[in-house]
Amino acid sequence: PVAPNARPGVRGRPFVPPGAVPPGAVEPGAAAPDAVPPAGRGARDDRRDGLFGGAVPGGYRRDEPDYIPGGFRRGDVDVRSYDDVRRARREYNEGGRLYIREPGRVIVREDDRIYIRHDETERFRELDRDARIERRGRDTVTIIDRPDGDQIVTVVDDDGRLLRRVRRGRDGRELVLIDNTYEGRLRPFERDVVVLPPPDIRIPRERYVVEAEQADEGLIYETLTAPPVVPVERRYTLDEVRYSPSLRARMRSVDIDTITFETGSWQVSPDQARRLSTIAAAVNQAIQRNPQEVFLIEGYTDAVGSDVDNLSLSDRRAQEVATVLTRDFRVPPENLTTQGYGEQNLKVNTQGPSRENRRVTVRRITPLIQQQAGQR
Repeated sequence: PVAPNARPGVRGRPFVPPGAVPPGAVEPGAAAPDAVPPAGRGARDDRRDGLFGGAVPGGYRRDEPDYIPGGFRRGDVDVRSYDDVRRARREYNEGGRLYIREPGRVIVREDDRIYIRHDETERFRELDRDARIERRGRDTVTIIDRPDGDQIVTVVDDDGRLLRRVRRGRDGRELVLIDNTYEGRLRPFERDVVVLPPPDIRIPRERYVVEAEQADEGLIYETLTAPPVVPVERRYTLDEVRYSPSLRARMRSVDIDTITFETGSWQVSPDQARRLSTIAAAVNQAIQRNPQEVFLIEGYTDAVGSDVDNLSLSDRRAQEVATVLTRDFRVPPENLTTQGYGEQNLKVNTQGPSRENRRVTVRRITPLIQQQAGQR
């Protein structure tokens, strides 16, 4: 089978892991995501806040109304089109880095690397407008109260980085879903990129990356509950999983090809949303079996447009699918996390517009972030 971390995209255009951009990549503004016309760069804003570990320009001040960590604010959730995103986008240079702040997200370009971080509580606030937000030292805690008395508690730092997510029962006991801090709270991005040899895959390719449209419920459930294809050497942080394709390749995945997107859009139409029922049923069944399960929803774009635009758009697509899974099918939102990967891992080998490349993928990551070394 094809090596799982090999990029099946354009010949001569090598695979670049999340956080890296090949030399000569299209710069922001040169083309739009999925062929949407570009907008101009934003004007300078001299307000400062702690973004990505320092006093970086572009963030909202803590004394502003509706401030939340990482330079985000509550109103950011209300953007409905990519034109809205572009109009609100601001770019700043500091310390050799380009910071691009836009509603709900910060994109950082440094040398040949580019990465995105989103507001970890935006999805929860969109689903529950009564979410409580509390400031505790330099951390911000978002609390969702469930009708049954349980609470979902998410802790993020000033950089918008998810530190911890737990489900707290009425008796005060906590079930830890995500602990992103055990290797230290202040970690440079480079430490989150894990490079591993490709796994030796001994199952048919079509069972390693399952296409939802051609799979029955049994195969989808099997894929989303399967152990790693090779032993997991140790426990990893969520950020390591997000930014390391060779690590994610340890887990099987389901390509949700029943959901594709219009050019430059992250919206899921009602008829497409209904096609998520089989995925939702498998995820809900897995969570009933193990309430600590965590699934990563990955977003992708086609190869048209700039890397910055495509990274942002893909991240929003992943979040939108996670929102639909909760809103329409009652998948617990705390058991999902999301990340966009732009035009990486093209499904169709083309640099032109391709609806098939505008898609999302889901994979189980529980064994990577929770199990002990050597367990499968």
